Amino acid sequence: MDTQTVLLLILIGIGAGMLGGLVGVGGGIIIVPALIYFLGFSQKMAQGTSLGILLLPVGILGVMQFYKQGHINMPAVWVISIGFFFGSYFGSKIALSLPQETVKKIFATLLILIAVKMFFLDKKKTGDDSKTQTGTTEILPGNNDG
Repeated sequence: MDTQTVLLLILIGIGAGMLGGLVGVGGGIIIVPALIYFLGFSQKMAQGTSLGILLLPVGILGVMQFYKQGHINMPAVWVISIGFFFGSYFGSKIALSLPQETVKKIFATLLILIAVKMFFLDKKKTGDDSKTQTGTTEILPGNNDG
């Protein structure tokens, strides 16, 4: 791996880490497109590389900051992690069985749908929603006591 590639990978990691810490995104939204467009990775190689990053505790410093401030719901973390564990297995089996262009189109469609939802369909929230999402309090529908 040449120096330029290493520097690009480090910059992608820093960018994804900063956005991950800032707005909770990184893997699919930042790393995958950056690997494709800046380093010429295939869609499947970019997705696999992004998934490989998730297997290591690379976000631990950001997690520690949010945890210290009481902004992590640990029961949700563990439940989602279990779902991610099994979902990643089946999702990867499906992705690897599809043609490259189909996977790329699915990925692009997902990004567009998320953008449209965030721009046009999200409703404004009233009040401070941090009360219901702090510490290890389990969040249930209608449970705003925090």
